[in-house]
Amino acid sequence: MYKLEIELKRGHNLAIRDRGGSSDPYVKFKLAGKEVFRSKTIHKNLNPVWDEKTTLLLDCLSEPLYVKVFDYDFGLQDDFMGSAYLYMESLEQQRTIPVTLVLKDPHHPDEDLGSLELTVNLTPKDSPIEERRDSTQQQSTRLSELHRKWQLWRGIVSIALIEGRNLIPMDHNGLSDPYVKFRLGPQKYRSKTVPKTLSPQWREQFDLHLYEESGGVLEITVWDRDTGRRDDFIGRCQLDLSTLAKEQTHHLELPLEESRGYVVLLLTLTATAHVSIADLSVTPLDDPQERTEILKRYSVLKSFSNLKDIGIVQVKVMRAEGLMAADVNGKSDPFCVLELNNDRLLTHTVYKNLNPEWNKVFTFNVKDIHSVLEVTVFDEDRDRSADFLGKVAIPLLYFRNGEQKGYVLKNKELTGTTKGVIYLEVDVIYNTVKAALKTVVPAEQKYIEEEPKVSKHLLQQNFNRVKRCIMVLISYGTYINSCFEWESAQRSIFSFVMFVLVVWNFEIYMLPLALLLLLVWNYFFSSSRDITMEAMFEWEDEEEDKDDKDSEHKGFMDKLYAIQDVFISVQNALDEVASYGERIKNTVNWTVPFLSWLAITALFLATVLLYLIPLRYLVLAWGVNKFTKKLRDPYMIDNNELLDFLSRVPSDVQVMQYRELKVDPGQSPSKRKRTNLS
Repeated sequence: MYKLEIELKRGHNLAIRDRGGSSDPYVKFKLAGKEVFRSKTIHKNLNPVWDEKTTLLLDCLSEPLYVKVFDYDFGLQDDFMGSAYLYMESLEQQRTIPVTLVLKDPHHPDEDLGSLELTVNLTPKDSPIEERRDSTQQQSTRLSELHRKWQLWRGIVSIALIEGRNLIPMDHNGLSDPYVKFRLGPQKYRSKTVPKTLSPQWREQFDLHLYEESGGVLEITVWDRDTGRRDDFIGRCQLDLSTLAKEQTHHLELPLEESRGYVVLLLTLTATAHVSIADLSVTPLDDPQERTEILKRYSVLKSFSNLKDIGIVQVKVMRAEGLMAADVNGKSDPFCVLELNNDRLLTHTVYKNLNPEWNKVFTFNVKDIHSVLEVTVFDEDRDRSADFLGKVAIPLLYFRNGEQKGYVLKNKELTGTTKGVIYLEVDVIYNTVKAALKTVVPAEQKYIEEEPKVSKHLLQQNFNRVKRCIMVLISYGTYINSCFEWESAQRSIFSFVMFVLVVWNFEIYMLPLALLLLLVWNYFFSSSRDITMEAMFEWEDEEEDKDDKDSEHKGFMDKLYAIQDVFISVQNALDEVASYGERIKNTVNWTVPFLSWLAITALFLATVLLYLIPLRYLVLAWGVNKFTKKLRDPYMIDNNELLDFLSRVPSDVQVMQYRELKVDPGQSPSKRKRTNLS
């Protein structure tokens, strides 16, 4: 065993990677492919001074230390600035020596990328076994403390991004499409893009976690969105949170560095007391006294104190069984990630085990009772990103307090099962009044979401969902129309009597009453509804299995025809909707004067009738006419007068098709074509 003490002192003439002729360099040390050290970032400096020290324990001297320098780019991939190797075997032991590493790019070996200045001291250990045990124990303790520090947040930074003022134009039209990126420690948030403006109005609210009691530096950058190429940088600013008073809202107008303009936001620092990770032996809600205090805190009597504090959720992650083997040895190194909106906590890793036991208790703040708890199981890999093993997602309202239950793990899309079962026990305590008030305000947006991808299966699924909703409406319409058609005399008579009674005695309070009765009816018949939903899901699964089996036998052209059918249906539906919208517009625009005069006549008569006759009588007359039309003339074809009228009004496409082209005998054919096109 050897101990290598390294002091990273400074860099000289490093490479330029930013547009301003500078860079934001930081350094990484790698040993055997694993990152063992990362320096702080020095902003806007090609000759940075770090003066940082680290100590590494080495098993042998044959493995060189790989040193890499990067330029930090907020929100983008960091730029490579050069690398070098430090060979241990060439170092003189038990003596501090200066080392200069010349940085090179393997792809461009002749490029001058500057150098790094270090001091190193390599010392052999007298008793390797004892030293290894002590250092491993110290390193494990240090990593455990660091792990907990960067998981458990001390407070919440609530940010309301209001607007931008007087931003610089980045596009050829003299405007920009600005959006804002925020970064606080490892957390990131990106606002929506406001197109074509220099004074954007974002009006977004979100929360970030405060991990350090002293605060932290909030980095804010403003960008111009450019489709098809790299977004343009507009400006940046930084905010030291330690300078702000807590438990009060600050109205801030932050000027952008390197640019003109301001970002306006409201920021509030609040403390939190409920986020924790513990073993089963110190479960907070299992203590009767503490549970009583928590129940009292979220009782109905405290409904209007601190409206943002809705409740807490305690999750016991017990164990998993029958997980997927992700490693070549037939085992996995599983750990769990728990996510509740943007709150994220992790368990420890259980190595080489397909039936791990974690026995950890996690406590979250409840910001929205309609939030979904996501528990994802990963396999830890030393030199690459973790492998996905399975996932479950359960809304908080679905849990029964104190019930330990096994959940079958699903795939990433949560559409099918994968190997393994995870056992959880969840307790949710919340204030009903606060939860109800939170329901009618915008839900919290998730900061990190995967970019949507084009999927034929997803397109077909969404099309079928819309089609199913439309078919339900059509079935209701068909049922109502059957009452008018007297397909069942008993049903039509009952419907007619109910229609007359409701219209004659109608009051405005009957509208919410009807919805109330509908909800009560479904509540008592929820079991049949659940059976129907299960049957629907089973039918969907059967259809998906059928599609999967069919897709194995289908060729490329068959799949292309299936996509084409969906696109044709969507295209026809959009054409129908657009045509009716254009026909209403063309009626008002006097595209066909005869139809516009006819509309004026009908609207005038409707105005007179509504002025002279109460609406109740007119609705009653309309209903009597609809119910008796079939009795008066059994062979009459049913129609809708309004749709029949609109079908006579041309859409914009038809107006273009019917337009007369100008003919000038003196013009050449090519010039006449250009005139008509213009």
